[in-house]
Amino acid sequence: MEEFLAQEFYHNTIANWGVSLLIILASIVAGKALYWVFGSVIKKLTEKTKTKIDDIIVDMIEEPVVLALTIAGLWYGLHRLDFPADWYIWLKKVYHILITINITWLVARMIDAIIQEYIVPLTEKTESDLDDQILPVVRKGLRTSIWILGIIVALNNAGYDVGALIAGLGIGGLALAMAAKDSVSNIFGGIMIFTDKPFKVGDRIKIGGFDGTISEVGLRTSRMRTLEGRLVTIPNSQFTGNMVENVTEEPTRKVVLNLGLTYDMNAEQMQKGIDLLTEIATNDKNVDEDFSVGFNAFGDFSLGLIFIYRINKEADILQTQTDVNLQILTKFAENDLDMAFPTQTIYHKKDD
Repeated sequence: MEEFLAQEFYHNTIANWGVSLLIILASIVAGKALYWVFGSVIKKLTEKTKTKIDDIIVDMIEEPVVLALTIAGLWYGLHRLDFPADWYIWLKKVYHILITINITWLVARMIDAIIQEYIVPLTEKTESDLDDQILPVVRKGLRTSIWILGIIVALNNAGYDVGALIAGLGIGGLALAMAAKDSVSNIFGGIMIFTDKPFKVGDRIKIGGFDGTISEVGLRTSRMRTLEGRLVTIPNSQFTGNMVENVTEEPTRKVVLNLGLTYDMNAEQMQKGIDLLTEIATNDKNVDEDFSVGFNAFGDFSLGLIFIYRINKEADILQTQTDVNLQILTKFAENDLDMAFPTQTIYHKKDD
């Protein structure tokens, strides 16, 4: 057995490999035990305090601390072995990268948890939707920035020339920016929607031949559900380069109704038609008081009445039109006011 353990394998005896493996396994077991201590003991203690910040700290650091303990065990277990010099250099670089990434993970988790616990509830209490829409973008951007900074620091600690790398990324970033100019334009369009608020989620708008209700507003694109029920994804740059008609913001819906009565109507009957239309508009609670009625045309086949009325914003537009039209049919029929349709009367002069 001793001879077996004394055999060398990659510059180290099997016994040394076994001890290093036991150290690594022990660090993993210790990490698991520490994780249990955090969950079963420390968390219960912090739950009894009045503040939540200690709960957040404990919840966020437990996993990075366990990982740090595992990394330390891995480093100590491998560092005690006899390796060529270039292997030690490589292991040191890996160790520095792992430690820096672990710290970055801890910082990112802490900041994200604080935003979730304290900032998000504040935005939910505000009446504006702007902060609710911008916060996820800022949150994601902050998390990305922390990770980018952490990776740069990790590479720098590992001995890499970060300056040359950043310079290379700068040139590549310029090329990427040129290729992504449409995306940048869409993002600025999204910012314009958030700030100028030409519409909001739930508004019915018309743009570029589409008519529908906005179901989602994103930083790069917005989604519209058309009147046909189809989902349309619109780049936000379209809202800065085109006119947007916000149908929802109209105070009333204007309706222009042209009625034609037969030519055998006399002046009193035409006036009766005007009076009936005025009565219908006045008595309908869904019709705005700003309406117009008039005798406006001697047509080819009829005497023209024009009825311009406006439906109140909160009313059902289609149902109000139906009610008005049904009243017109009923009241005009009761008063013998005949609707005209295209006809021709031919007079033939008979020669003696």
